[in-house]
Amino acid sequence: MAMHNPVHPGNFIKTEIIEAHGLSVTAAAKVLGVSRPALSNLLNENADLSGEMALRIEKAFGVNMDTLMRMQAAYDIAQARKDAGKIRVRRYQPDSAHA
Repeated sequence: MAMHNPVHPGNFIKTEIIEAHGLSVTAAAKVLGVSRPALSNLLNENADLSGEMALRIEKAFGVNMDTLMRMQAAYDIAQARKDAGKIRVRRYQPDSAHA
């Protein structure tokens, strides 16, 4: 079952965690122990969610890091699929003499 337009985890974190708790980006960054620019880049979808950041979010807000990392993986897969037509490879054909 393919997801066509999975949400970037930064969008989810922004709306469902940071805004839902009434936090500013600065306050959330302080809670997470990260810089404001690092968190802002994630929330604005200019950076990928790292395992470390996912763990920080889990520890601070109780959102399972596995779920967050699956969101990142789904997003990455969808982005790669969008660009599949631009990626040129040769289909592997085993040499019958070496098979």
